[in-house]
Amino acid sequence: MRTLRACISIFRIKAAEGMQYRMAGLAGASTSIFWALIEIVVYTIFYKYADAHDSAVAAGFSLKQLISYIWLRQMLMALQPFSIDGDLLNMINRGDIGVEMCRPLDLYSNWFARTAASRLSPLLCRGMPVIIFGAVMPEAFRLSPPASLISFICFVFSTLSALLLCTSFGMLANSLRLSINWGDAPSYMIMTIGGVLSGNFLPLQLWPEFMRDFLLLQPFAGFLDIPLRFYLGTLAPGNIFWTLGLQTAWSLVFIAAGQVLTAGKLKNVIVQGG
Repeated sequence: MRTLRACISIFRIKAAEGMQYRMAGLAGASTSIFWALIEIVVYTIFYKYADAHDSAVAAGFSLKQLISYIWLRQMLMALQPFSIDGDLLNMINRGDIGVEMCRPLDLYSNWFARTAASRLSPLLCRGMPVIIFGAVMPEAFRLSPPASLISFICFVFSTLSALLLCTSFGMLANSLRLSINWGDAPSYMIMTIGGVLSGNFLPLQLWPEFMRDFLLLQPFAGFLDIPLRFYLGTLAPGNIFWTLGLQTAWSLVFIAAGQVLTAGKLKNVIVQGG
């Protein structure tokens, strides 16, 4: 219980600290809005001139749904583990990890709380302006409302589960980075794979049909694609229980792998700096 209370305190402090950088959040939001508009224009052209039998129309994914997907993806991008937390990376590179190991708190739990807070703060500071902007755009570029109230509730719960999943996967990347001799490459390789398979670059419903079942069950769909399917109505609310179970199961797998890897790395960790 003391570890849990300490982690909650760390989470609150780190989240409050992240909320202070409002200008950085607005700058990130403007970038997200710019790229969202570009993507909407590009996909509109594809939908207009693509063969209906080969396009996403055959996958039951309309242009309006895709436009909403783009806006929501820009909002949830803050959750995605695209990079290692800057504070944790500095601790490893400068040798401050030695101080962290002296704290009367499990290192993995400590860093997990910090990582979760660092993903939640940008979601609020950067994501909310994007959604507001998308909701007031002209009809051709506008974010559509959720398919139903129940679908929106499922979207919220699935997004909260995605926060846990993204944090646990980010911690696995952090654990890999504990090896100074390995450098950044292994961590960024697995994070790039996660970004591609999460639907960040191309919605999973637009992938080849024979891959869609696999893509829905693999862990990275829970980062982004599954929550957005509930919002858009392409995944019925009745699927919420097994999808939450799937996201939770993959989170536990990543947490277990991260803890084992962290424990092994700490036995031979290199503390450098001065």
